[in-house]
Amino acid sequence: MNRRADSRTPDADSGGPRTAPPGAGPSGLSSDEAARRLALHGPNEIPSEARTPVWRRVLQQLRDPLILVLLVAAALTIATGDLSDAAVILLVITVNTVVGVVQEVRAEQAVLALSAMSAPAARVVRDGEERSIAAAEVVPGDLVLVAEGDIVPADGDVLAAALLLADESSLTGESVPVEKAPDRDASRGAVSAGTVVVHGHGRVVVTATGADSALGRIAALMGAAPGLTPLQHRLARFGRTLAAVIVALCAVVLALGLVRGQPVELMIVAAISLAVAAVPESLPAVVTLALTLGARRMADRHAIVRRLPAVETLGSVTVIATDKTGTLTEGRMAAERLWTPYGDAAVVGTGYEPEGRGVRDGETVTAGDPPDLAALLRVALLCNDAALEPPPDRADEWRALGDPTEAALLVTGARLGLDRAALERELPRLEEIPFDSDRKRMTTVHRRPEGGVLVACKGAPESVLRPQLLADGSDVVARAAAQAEVLARHGYRVLAVAAADHEDTAQRPPTWESGLSLLGLVGILDPPRSASEPTITACKRAGIVPVLITGDHPLTARAMAERLGIATRDEDVTTGGRIREGTAGDLTDARVYARTTPEQKLDIVQAWRGAGHVVAMTGDGVNDGPALRRADIGVAMGRRGTEVARQAADLVLADDNPATIVSAVEEGRRVYANVRRFLLYALAGGTAEILVMLLGPFLGMPLPLLPAQILWINLLTHGLPGVALGAEPVAPDAMRHPPRPPEESVLGAGLWPRILLMGTFVAAVTLVAGVWARETGRPWQSMMFLILGATQLGVALGSRARPGSLANPFLLVAVGTALTLQAAGVYLPPLRELLGTEPLPLTDLAIAAALSGLGHVVMRLQTRLKPERPPEARARPGRHAHGRRGIHTGL
Repeated sequence: MNRRADSRTPDADSGGPRTAPPGAGPSGLSSDEAARRLALHGPNEIPSEARTPVWRRVLQQLRDPLILVLLVAAALTIATGDLSDAAVILLVITVNTVVGVVQEVRAEQAVLALSAMSAPAARVVRDGEERSIAAAEVVPGDLVLVAEGDIVPADGDVLAAALLLADESSLTGESVPVEKAPDRDASRGAVSAGTVVVHGHGRVVVTATGADSALGRIAALMGAAPGLTPLQHRLARFGRTLAAVIVALCAVVLALGLVRGQPVELMIVAAISLAVAAVPESLPAVVTLALTLGARRMADRHAIVRRLPAVETLGSVTVIATDKTGTLTEGRMAAERLWTPYGDAAVVGTGYEPEGRGVRDGETVTAGDPPDLAALLRVALLCNDAALEPPPDRADEWRALGDPTEAALLVTGARLGLDRAALERELPRLEEIPFDSDRKRMTTVHRRPEGGVLVACKGAPESVLRPQLLADGSDVVARAAAQAEVLARHGYRVLAVAAADHEDTAQRPPTWESGLSLLGLVGILDPPRSASEPTITACKRAGIVPVLITGDHPLTARAMAERLGIATRDEDVTTGGRIREGTAGDLTDARVYARTTPEQKLDIVQAWRGAGHVVAMTGDGVNDGPALRRADIGVAMGRRGTEVARQAADLVLADDNPATIVSAVEEGRRVYANVRRFLLYALAGGTAEILVMLLGPFLGMPLPLLPAQILWINLLTHGLPGVALGAEPVAPDAMRHPPRPPEESVLGAGLWPRILLMGTFVAAVTLVAGVWARETGRPWQSMMFLILGATQLGVALGSRARPGSLANPFLLVAVGTALTLQAAGVYLPPLRELLGTEPLPLTDLAIAAALSGLGHVVMRLQTRLKPERPPEARARPGRHAHGRRGIHTGL
């Protein structure tokens, strides 16, 4: 990206764009001029999303189709004078709305607590004096001073630099720091807001601030509002279908009753009661409870759910598109491979902590044994300007001060037992030939205790493996060059290390860099997080396609993808250049994308979504923000992640652990399974009640159940037991099956036939008992009332994900309470009067209990014997279907 060409700000006078005004020479801007420009260009801040007011959050909750169905049901019950049932329905709506709004507000507050300004302060020259100001007050034309550890406050051109290196990984995805110097091309001579200075210092004139900066332009790509989640789409379709079916069935019941000569008022009340019974009014509460429990479990795992439906969305994900630097990798450099002419070795350890070890031929390497590795690392530690900072307390991590590549060498030396401070005391530095992008090497000269000097040199292989520098034979140089190429193909950044002893201390550069002996090569890589490979493996086992999208080099991207199992060696890497030229072909054919821009990340995510996939995007940088927003669900790193990434995401991993994503997918599948579990239970009960009311008159029972009795059964079965089903634990095999096809209905995969089967069975048991009771002179209506409610509760117990365990004690308590209240409706005088029931003899009660137990038995049998999906129903979405099985979650 040509930052100089793009760094333009609006001209208040002409209304057209123009280059940002220059600063006032070495003395910087005057305070008055800075104030004028601040008023003209505005504060140096990225416009943040306006906070959604509470009233709008409430309306968004109430617009859910099922909530609308419940509101209509409440209105109908109020119209019939049944205020108690209306109160229950309205209570469910209120609880659902309050929980949803509270969760969203709490998540937003948690993200704000994680957030920090990209650059809280900046050092500028104003009125000829250096001063520290808030980053928001930086204006175009300001002269800014940057040094090691500073966050660049705004876009600018480098005026002067001394070994200035900037970490641009949050903006470009490139893991290697970039040298900055004046009078170079736009990418080398310009710095961008939000990047970090890792080495050296410099002076920068600001060219763009706020929304006009590179960071601001990327943030502007995130304007599109997120759409509905897969579950919201499915429930919306289900709500519309259910409403139409309920209206039709209730009209049939009303017509049949009027034909038989029943009172009009009674049949209207009965029809409305059936409507309320058929509506699973606990569904919003079940969904909210399941999502809230999932969000709570995620919070326990240091993941902040910003939007409650995001938990379920992860359960529907078919593709995970992940950034590399800082997401799959540690976001820091580490020397993993060492090579000398005498052999190679591996280095084991994590982060910048100096704890670890070197391994050669399966044995641990010590400080002095073998001597070839010790010599290699002694020189690497001496020819080094970085430093390691121990953590202030045990909870923090070691930090690198300076070039991360040089810090990696320090860590490696420490892990093999070398003491850098002791080396510097023994061999103090006399001179230095610094690194620059032309020479691509650094050389230091050290006084030896016995006299003479030690010359230490490190740099790129093509810069060090040269006859002008090395005294080694051509065979050694050729072997080293071949090994350097092998390491580079595996994604390593390779450094060659050489040294020489000189007796003549009067030499001067460049004669120091001659007659050197090659000590070896160091392979440096931004290593993967320890959790990355298990995360990718778990995703693939769950039928989720992982793809890697990075701004890094293609070789580095390919090596990381192969290492983590995202792609195989024979798969091509699609580059941003090929996408720009239109030669990349179908973007969904690739698994690795390198050198991509933020706009191209958007195109890749949209291509997968256009193929019918549900896409999760993980990332931490500014360049990931637009893709995080465009994906079905965005997952941002909380600690390393930028503010832009966190604000664009639906889920923020506070501990930056990618393994949490697998837990979130499992939670999402649990939510979806529990929604289907509740729908099977609730709709089977509603079907049974409708069938009893439709078929009862043909069996000699003019009005099988009174409206009050229907509403009482509905209240007990859809109340606490129905909500308790939303707390069922995850099925043991939930992560061993692919996700359901995104286009599949929430009642798909054979759930409708199972609903009809269970509903028909419960209705048959109820009607047979009613006919027998009527023929034998028993209170048949009370018998049917008791059996219909109790049998549904038996179905609830049979719906458990882990039967025979205490994994969800709330369901056991809820069913026990409901059974007690159902029996009370027959034996308690006030309830008998309200419901129109009669007490049953103990023998009849025992018969009713035995019949109701059949609901549990048949539900368990149905769960065990449910058929597999037909092959055509298992195909994955789009034309890249893999013909895999759907999830089996105990339903």
